[in-house]
Amino acid sequence: MAEKIALFWPGDYRDKPNQLALASVTQATVQLETALTKLGRGSYRVGGFLTKPHQAIEKLGPIDDPMIGVCVHWFYGPHTTDGVVGKDNPLLLASNFSGTWPGLVGLLNTGACLASVDRVFSRIWTSAKNWSEDDEFMQRLEQWCNSGKITYRVDEITTEVAVNDDANTIAKRVANQIKKRRVLALMLGDTSMGMINGYFGPRLLNPIGFTEHKVDQAWIIDRGKGIDRKRIDEAFEFVKQAGVKFHWGEMDKGDAEDFDENATCEQLRDYLVVLDLIAEFKADCLGWQYQLGLLSLRPPSDFAEGLFNSTCRPESNGDTIATATEADQGNLVPMEMMKRLLKEKGLHQAVMFHDVRWGGEHDGRFVWVLLNSGSCGAYAFNHDAHTLEGVHSYRQPAGYFPVAGGTFAGESLPGEITWSRCYISGGELWMDIGKGEVIELPKQKRDAWWEGTTRQWPFMAADLGVSQETIMAHYMSNHIAVAYGDIFDEMIALSRALGIKVRIMRGG
Repeated sequence: MAEKIALFWPGDYRDKPNQLALASVTQATVQLETALTKLGRGSYRVGGFLTKPHQAIEKLGPIDDPMIGVCVHWFYGPHTTDGVVGKDNPLLLASNFSGTWPGLVGLLNTGACLASVDRVFSRIWTSAKNWSEDDEFMQRLEQWCNSGKITYRVDEITTEVAVNDDANTIAKRVANQIKKRRVLALMLGDTSMGMINGYFGPRLLNPIGFTEHKVDQAWIIDRGKGIDRKRIDEAFEFVKQAGVKFHWGEMDKGDAEDFDENATCEQLRDYLVVLDLIAEFKADCLGWQYQLGLLSLRPPSDFAEGLFNSTCRPESNGDTIATATEADQGNLVPMEMMKRLLKEKGLHQAVMFHDVRWGGEHDGRFVWVLLNSGSCGAYAFNHDAHTLEGVHSYRQPAGYFPVAGGTFAGESLPGEITWSRCYISGGELWMDIGKGEVIELPKQKRDAWWEGTTRQWPFMAADLGVSQETIMAHYMSNHIAVAYGDIFDEMIALSRALGIKVRIMRGG
């Protein structure tokens, strides 16, 4: 490998997140430079954050030296991918392992984006304050410097798993349902925040029994003008009576002075618009982009998304409407599949959408903090299909969401879970499937972990049944679909029946 290594900063499109992360990214870069120097390698910096695809093309495209992306906050996949696709120089994504500065989230998303376009890369991470003192990190960095790639453990991954007869029978029934009437996904936009790994399109969706129909998010604003005020008022009374605790005007969780009843009513206006669109197009499930395009025009979609992922909601038909935030089809496909399997097996149908945000050791096992801004249904917080008890709505942090609106938050209850994620590899759809357990943490540890991430968002502490390394080295997204109950065999069988290749992640 060449002696000089290019270090670059993949960034957020929005200036403020980049500025907030500047000190941490700079510090991490110094740590990485020091580590490379200890290994006898020189490096140079590519100037500034890459905040748009053309910057990645113009700044990374001409570089033939080995490259390392410094991953210390949320950033967009194309701000790396678009500058390195079609090239074969060694590429490494180097992340901190922090809940406050979630570089690992950006690493997982960008890694999946790279994999979706067949760009070879490696991953490395550390939670050490001094990166050079992390022996495992240094060994892996040296391996990459010498060979251009890093090898990781694969003993917890397999594609060959036998499933029981009952699971095959249930999966066959669901597959037949989809064969008789394919799944229609209503898409309010696509590829939110550069998550190209989460967009499949008709060429990949149609063969597995799914179809997308796109509706421009501008319809939300246009049709919102025609929503009857009586419906909004009734929806507002419903969510209050059903048990949601609203934290209007509270300042201890951030700048919530402008978060009031009207903000929640405007979120419910958008909920009702989308509910009507789902009815008009007879859609089965929903992908909701929201981000950026409506950021300064409408309140956050999170409260509405949480309602759609709950059976207890205004004007409910008794079912959830599986909803993937950020228009992520990589979660939407397994969410709809898991919902149908849960119903067929007599379990509650809610499927939760989360970020793989952070994690740590607890009682001898690695526990992940799963934390997404609002696409987690109420069932996670109460295990009662008929109530919204346990749901808290805090103002979305003003630094990211200028128009006031609330989250759909709570603490997820303990219990057995099945999890999954669909992704693109080699031009084909694959499904990661695993099972694990939601853990009830001691209050002090729970609060420390929650406050160390984003306290306004729904919280799930989960053992995913595999090691930290397996997720960090091999998982193909920062998003994950989680359901209470054991539908592990059924999900394997249904994925195979629909023509999706299966990769099982399971510990010994």
